Amino acid sequence: MKRIVLALICAACMTSMEAKTIVAYFSATGTTKAAAERLAKQHNARLWEIEPAEPYTAADLDWRNDKSRSSLEMNDPEERPTIKRCTDVTPYDTVYVGFPIWWGICPRIINSWLDNNLPQLEGKVMIPFATSGSSGIGEAEAYLKKSYPTLKWQKGLLLNKR
Repeated sequence: MKRIVLALICAACMTSMEAKTIVAYFSATGTTKAAAERLAKQHNARLWEIEPAEPYTAADLDWRNDKSRSSLEMNDPEERPTIKRCTDVTPYDTVYVGFPIWWGICPRIINSWLDNNLPQLEGKVMIPFATSGSSGIGEAEAYLKKSYPTLKWQKGLLLNKR
C-alpha cells in the first residue's frame, strides 16, 4: 500500500514538473513587459515578446489622433499587424497572453499572434492578463472568448502594479 501511495505522489510531482508555461505579451511602453516579467518569474515560465514587424512610435500610439496607427488598427476589426517573429507554442500546457488595454480590448497584434498560433493553442489553458491606466479586463476577456471560442480561456488578470 505504501508503494502505491508513493508511486502516485511521484507521478503527481512529475506531472506538475512536466507542465510547461509560456508568458507571451505585447508591450507598447514597457508597462506590460514589466508585468509579464513578474508573471514569468512567479510561474517559472518562458517569456516571449510579441513584437510588431514595424515598431510603434509615439505618434503611432496617440489615441487622441484618429489617423494614428493605433487608432486606425483598433477601428478596423479585421486589421492584423504583422508580427516580427513567431514562436512554437506546442510544448506548453498553459499560455498567459498579455497586453495593454486599447479601446477596452486587446490590441490587434494580439489577434495576429492568436491567429498565427490558433491550431496549436487549442486544448491549452489560456489566461489573459492586461495592464491599463483606467480600464478593467472584463471587456477584453469577453472579446477574446467571443473571437476565439475554441480556446480554453480562464479568468483574466489585471496587473497594473509595477
